[in-house]
Amino acid sequence: MTFTAHIRATLKLGLPLIGGQLAQTFIGVTDTVMMGWYGVEELAAVALGSSYFHLILIMGMGFSLAIMPMVAAASARDDAVQVRRVTRMGLWIGIAFGALSLPLFWFSEAILLEARQDPQVAADAQSYLRIAGLAIWPGVLLIALRSHLSALDRPGIVLWAWLGGLVLNAFVNWVLIFGNLGAPELGIKGAAIASLGTHLLIFAILVLYAARGPGMRAYELFVRFWRPDWDAMGQVFRLGAPIAVTLLSEAGLFMATMILMGWIGTLELAAHGIALQIISVTFMIHIGLSSAATIRVGRAWSTGDPNALRNAAKAALLLSGVTVAATILLLILAAEPLVGLFVDPSDPLRPQIIAVGASLLIVACFFQLADAAQVMALGLLRGLQDTTVPMIYAFIAYWIIGVPLAWALGFPLGWGGEGIWAGLAIGLAGAGAILVLRFWRMSAKLTTNSVPA
Repeated sequence: MTFTAHIRATLKLGLPLIGGQLAQTFIGVTDTVMMGWYGVEELAAVALGSSYFHLILIMGMGFSLAIMPMVAAASARDDAVQVRRVTRMGLWIGIAFGALSLPLFWFSEAILLEARQDPQVAADAQSYLRIAGLAIWPGVLLIALRSHLSALDRPGIVLWAWLGGLVLNAFVNWVLIFGNLGAPELGIKGAAIASLGTHLLIFAILVLYAARGPGMRAYELFVRFWRPDWDAMGQVFRLGAPIAVTLLSEAGLFMATMILMGWIGTLELAAHGIALQIISVTFMIHIGLSSAATIRVGRAWSTGDPNALRNAAKAALLLSGVTVAATILLLILAAEPLVGLFVDPSDPLRPQIIAVGASLLIVACFFQLADAAQVMALGLLRGLQDTTVPMIYAFIAYWIIGVPLAWALGFPLGWGGEGIWAGLAIGLAGAGAILVLRFWRMSAKLTTNSVPA
């Protein structure tokens, strides 16, 4: 296969995954935009609550994402039984995780107050999370099904499911936040109901397709679903636990910056939430490419083809690099108009929010490359089913380097929000550099019978 063919293959698999990731992100963007039109304090609460929700969701995602390279490797060997075993036990783990995490949503106000958040913002965030937190079950399980279907070359249904969710979320937000069409004006609680309903819809679509979609009946995913398979569960857990810790470390890094911004003020926290939403849109392109890289590298690794493995990696990294260049240009040229989309034109704080948010986006340009590099490297290493050592490297980069620098630059050195984001960028850069180097070192040693250490 030529390198151009590898580019085409990555795009064929990656574009639907990117589209799904973007649709998922635009659900959060819709929440942020509509709450920004509703009120600044409500925006700050939903931004904080949403970050809190995703921090917990990401812990469960680790086990769901472990399914992807395992299914990709098994499908490359035409092993339908192993595909069914690992996916089913990944779903089991997701169900258990959802039950264990519910108290974290119900008592979130006390946790946020311990993090020194504004009392009113913390109380409003809990109101949001006591409803939206129920989405943890469909949220974790739909990611497991997304991994399963994507690894089996069915990313299109994932895209359509998320697009359907995006439409539903926007409509329910408009109705319930503002009290349109005769509905009660629920504000923050309306946004939470929309989030829960959206996750349930997407999960239902993916369940139906996984059970009855073209070519899916052969996997018998839900036949005798109640029967345990402890060996397969152990495989998923051993691969997924380091992924979960890695994702938690990264999400915790962003949550830490959210908390640090809350120490500065509610206006800065709102601007920070807007800037993160904008950055997350461009970042989803790299997430989609990273998932495509995991699948393609996983297949090459399973069949012992080092040339295909390295070319698949190069194709994904090239496409990610082109995306970085384009998004940096966009952020430089359109920072203020982008932030302005999220704030009610009549809000008296609009000029200050736009100024703070735009300055953060300019700083974000400098960590676009680092952030893309680290997420792509993690995806490539997952394709090799290498997750434990990357977890250690990522934790050091995020928490030993990134968080202390964010605090030091933001407060003792007096750089404020820009300093917090600069520390974030340095942590991500450290992770990106060391993880990319590890992947190329491991791929150079690949032989037909090799297994990642």
